[in-house]
Amino acid sequence: MNGVNCMNDMNSMNNMKRMNGPGEKTAGVTVRRQKIRRDRTKMRLAVFLVLVLLLLAATVFAEQLCPYDPYAQEFSAALQPPSRTHPFGTDRYGRDMLSRVLIGGQTSISSALILVAVIGVTGTAIGMICGYLGGGVDMVVMRISDICLAFPSLVFAMAIAAVLNGGIRNAVIALAAVSWPKYARIARSQTLTVKSSDYIAASRLSGSHPLRVIFFHILPNIAGPVLVTAVLDIGTMMMELAGLSFLGLGAQPPAAEWGSMMSGGRSMLQTCPWVVLSPGLAIFVTVVLFNLLGDAVRDYMDPKAAGRRFAAARGVREGRN
Repeated sequence: MNGVNCMNDMNSMNNMKRMNGPGEKTAGVTVRRQKIRRDRTKMRLAVFLVLVLLLLAATVFAEQLCPYDPYAQEFSAALQPPSRTHPFGTDRYGRDMLSRVLIGGQTSISSALILVAVIGVTGTAIGMICGYLGGGVDMVVMRISDICLAFPSLVFAMAIAAVLNGGIRNAVIALAAVSWPKYARIARSQTLTVKSSDYIAASRLSGSHPLRVIFFHILPNIAGPVLVTAVLDIGTMMMELAGLSFLGLGAQPPAAEWGSMMSGGRSMLQTCPWVVLSPGLAIFVTVVLFNLLGDAVRDYMDPKAAGRRFAAARGVREGRN
């Protein structure tokens, strides 16, 4: 009898292993996949962050990196193609294009960063205040944002910049005037979700001032989506600033700015393409780096959404195969 009981116990244990085995294996595979995905996300974030920091360092130390004076004219060396002496060639005035691209990055990148900082802070503050207070203030400000969003942003910015007589500072002001509603909308929607939480009610009951509740309790909990939007917006703002400069409503010659440099060389696109391609390539590389950094920041701050995108991409690949 004892032998029979032992055999029955062993059979029961084997059956339980067979029943639990696939589930445990699947769970283990899922955990490993999640860990691998997190590690890849961290690696991507670190790589793109380092590349962006190197780009910003090259911008900060552009004057020391320039091989020539970016504003010195030498007509005997005008329109020379790329060579060892001038890796990016020269423009119609004999100015070294590599030096002008490096110096132009100071204006283009710093203007885009300042613009994103202004519209991010302003729009987020407006959106949080409207979402928390509600009432007439919320209605009036949101209708103003609707009016701004009803027009194409670049066309609206062109009109404002033209009224302000152009210039890089006025271009930044024009784009800031039409770009803040996006951040206001995001902050308002997040605030409406967060303000019904228990800790917000507890803060109100403790007698905290509304501004303290907004900036010390609501802001830290909605900063993630705003930060991701801001990083992804840097490339967009840079292209729009370059567009205004290309149309003559931004930086004015002889200032080195990528959009203005492309505008000055557009008539030589077929004969001396390096005059246009050099600043265009700088814009392309910078925008791609900031967009990739924004994607990495988004995946790092929202791993569940990253997992859904990863699963969807894997399903598409399996479907093709």
